[in-house]
Amino acid sequence: MPADARVRNQPPAPDFEVDDGPSLSNFFSNFGNGGGNSSGPIQRQTVGFHSNYAPGTIIVNTAERRLYLVQPGGQALRYGIGVGRDGFRWGGVHKVTAKKEWPSWTPPAQMIARRPDLPRHMPGGIDNPLGARAMYLGSTLYRIHGSNEPETIGQAVSSGCFRMTNDDVTDLYNRVSVGATVIVKN
Repeated sequence: MPADARVRNQPPAPDFEVDDGPSLSNFFSNFGNGGGNSSGPIQRQTVGFHSNYAPGTIIVNTAERRLYLVQPGGQALRYGIGVGRDGFRWGGVHKVTAKKEWPSWTPPAQMIARRPDLPRHMPGGIDNPLGARAMYLGSTLYRIHGSNEPETIGQAVSSGCFRMTNDDVTDLYNRVSVGATVIVKN
């Protein structure tokens, strides 16, 4: 095999590096027993984050099932997220184009075709699948949003949106402005 073929078959080098600190504390934080400030199964944490991304940039790492909000000084806030199930994962760069508190939900036609039992519209509220807050990504139907199923955080269960606990999405919502860059990496 030519040497350049091996290089092409390798995953791209990451463009950021996360410093998790002591490994035992990271082990426990992944199971909700340490470190963060949220009530979900994956605790929100401040971590070392060495990259060239500007503060305020959101990095979604679907493989890790984590979302990073880049902070000044080589740090980021790391949140646990639910991601798209097989066939619904995507990558790319978008901007936050809108933010809504207790958003209403209208399932898209493709979702209704898969799940005819879904309501055609649901007002905002505690039972709404978009949860307490939503940040809309570009002109897509994708969102970073809360959830009425916090137990799904850390799993691949969505139709392409990124789910967070309501506590975490409210925290992120309060820190992010319309126009923020969102980079989704698979």
